[in-house]
Amino acid sequence: MNSLTEIRLAVAADQPALKQVVCDAYTKYIPRIGKPPGPMLDDYARRIADRQAWVLTEAGAIAAVLVLVPEPDHLLLDNIAVAPDRQRRGYGRRLLAFADAEAARRGYTELRLYTHEEMHENLAIYRAHGWQEYARASEAGYDRVFMRKLAVGVRSD
Repeated sequence: MNSLTEIRLAVAADQPALKQVVCDAYTKYIPRIGKPPGPMLDDYARRIADRQAWVLTEAGAIAAVLVLVPEPDHLLLDNIAVAPDRQRRGYGRRLLAFADAEAARRGYTELRLYTHEEMHENLAIYRAHGWQEYARASEAGYDRVFMRKLAVGVRSD
């Protein structure tokens, strides 16, 4: 683990850099899906105010973003984005592990997420980390794949 990195709750001053990381990470999908992906349109000032946005910093700069939304019966991993120039350093993997730990800390037994069906590389990453598809649907004008995962320490007997 890089000692110059940390994961922390985002603060209001992080909003411009957080939004930039998200836009940089998702821009490549616009031609594939024909419009900006949902995370590019999110209200990050609200996410920060609601204490739902986390950032992974590298030497003080925001390198990755995680949005976790508490739901009654699961923790929703609403967004995970790593700046393109900071990818392949394990930051996405660290944020997935953080989401697992956060779900367990909050007493959730399940995490859920959704992603666009055309984001093939993301689907492969999630599957490799134990996420299982449970539905597909068109929602908010996007063709989504819905996935879930038991939180760390929960058995699926």
